[in-house]
Amino acid sequence: MKRLLLSIAAGFIVSTALADIQDPPMNDQGPTRKLGRAWANLSCSLSEIPDTMYKINVLEGNSAAATYGFVKGFGRFLFRIRVGLHELATFPFPSYKRSFRPMYKSSIPWVNGGYDEFPPELGWQTRKPYCTITSTL
Repeated sequence: MKRLLLSIAAGFIVSTALADIQDPPMNDQGPTRKLGRAWANLSCSLSEIPDTMYKINVLEGNSAAATYGFVKGFGRFLFRIRVGLHELATFPFPSYKRSFRPMYKSSIPWVNGGYDEFPPELGWQTRKPYCTITSTL
């Protein structure tokens, strides 16, 4: 009887310890994150047009930015609106592959392609695709 109670107590302690150390891979993606993505997509989707025009201007020139850049930016604007409305309507439920992940890839390897999780921000723009912090002292 003593051994049985001791093994039950040991099993209880071990089972709670194993459950505590496991962290699911999609733990940071939840309904509040999905609602935040929906709000960001709906409120900042218009910034896709000038951002895409800027990227194409840097890579291909002014005339391409004025024509192709505007059309591509407008298409990305419509995509952001559609995704924002979908995520706003379904934010309490796991919809894409039974999770709360975004429905689009965040980094596509070809030039000028892909969607980030949140739309680009206008304002603090630089001409360089990277950021370096240098000291002037």
